Amino acid sequence: MEPGEPREPREPGPGAETAAAPHWEEAKTFYDNLAPQKKPKSPKPQNAVTIAVSSRALFRMDEEQRIYTEQGVEEYVRYQLEHENEPFSPGPAFPFVKALEAVNRRLRELYPESEDLFDIVLVTNNHAQVGVRLINSINHYDLFIERFCMTGGNSPICYLKAYHTNLYLSADAEKVQEAIDEGIAAATIFSPSRDVAVSQSQLRVAFDGDAVLFSDESERIVKAHGLDRFFEHEKAHENKPLAQGPLKGFLEALGRLQKKFYSKGLRLECPIRTYLVTARSAASSGARALKTLRSWGLETDEALFLAGAPKGPLLEKIRPHIFFDDQMFHVAGAQEMGTVAAHVPYGVAQTSRRTSPTKQAPPAQ
Repeated sequence: MEPGEPREPREPGPGAETAAAPHWEEAKTFYDNLAPQKKPKSPKPQNAVTIAVSSRALFRMDEEQRIYTEQGVEEYVRYQLEHENEPFSPGPAFPFVKALEAVNRRLRELYPESEDLFDIVLVTNNHAQVGVRLINSINHYDLFIERFCMTGGNSPICYLKAYHTNLYLSADAEKVQEAIDEGIAAATIFSPSRDVAVSQSQLRVAFDGDAVLFSDESERIVKAHGLDRFFEHEKAHENKPLAQGPLKGFLEALGRLQKKFYSKGLRLECPIRTYLVTARSAASSGARALKTLRSWGLETDEALFLAGAPKGPLLEKIRPHIFFDDQMFHVAGAQEMGTVAAHVPYGVAQTSRRTSPTKQAPPAQ
C-alpha cells in the first residue's frame, strides 16, 4: 500500500458484535434507571376507600403552629415559603398512611385492573402557596398522595362528601366534630408519648365498640342507671343488634378489602388485621357486641373484652397503627403506652366536653 492511499475498511472479527452487546445493555439499563418511574393511577373516588388526612395529622407542624398563633397568618405563610424545601417531620397519621400504601401495593399485585383501593386525600385549610412545601414533603417520603384540598382559611369539611370520604383524620377537634355532625366518620388523632415500632407489612386497626362501631345506646344506660342495670339490659337484648356507630362504615370498608385477599386463599397472610378492644365484659355483655357484628355481615380478626381493665397495656402488645375510642381517658392511656390513638367525639360521653369552652381552631388543618 502506497503512503497516503486510503485504507480499506476491515471486517469486524467474529466476536466483535457479541462483545459490544453487553455494553449497550448496560447503558440501556443505566438510562432506564434514570427515567422517572411511572406511578400507578389514582382510583376514582366512588370506587375507592377514601381516607382524608389533615396536614397536621400527617406531618408535625408545631413550629409553624406557634408562629401562626403568636405572629399571625401573614408571618405564617412567609415562614412556610422560606422553608418550602425543608420537608416536614412525620406526624401521628404518617405510619397509618404508609400502611395503607403497603396494602395498596399488595392489592395491585393481585388485582392490577381493580380500583378497590385506599385513596388518600390531603385536606387542609392552608393557603395554596403553602402547598408547595406539602408537595415537597410528600415527594421526599415517597408517599402516593395525588389529591389535595387546600381551602385558604375556609373549613374543608364541606368538601369531604364530594371526595366520598370514608374516614377523616385531623388534629383539630372542632373540625372533627363538624364532620361527625355531618355524618362522616372522623376522629381527632393524637401523637403517642413515645415511639413504638409498628408493622411495615400489615395494617392494624383497633376499634372500641360502644359509640365507635356501635351506637351509644348502652353507654346511655350505664350513665343513667349504673352497671347492674346495663348488664340486665344487655342480657335481655342480646339478640337485638345495636344501632350502628360512626365508624361502622370504615370497618365495613376494611372488611371488603380483606375479602379480596381471602378469595385468593390469603386469609392467614392478609395485610389488614382488625381488633375490637372494648371495656365490656365478655360473659355479661360481650355476646350482644359479637352478634351485632354478625348481623351486619362483619367481623374483627380479634375481639378483646377487658371488663373495665385499662386498654393501654393490651394495645402496646397489639401495636396498631391507629386505635379509635370515644372516651379521652382511654385515648390518654393508649398514648402513654406508645399507641397512636384517635378520639371519636360521638355519643353521651361527649356531653360535658361539648358544653365546655373550646379553643380557637388553628388554620393548618
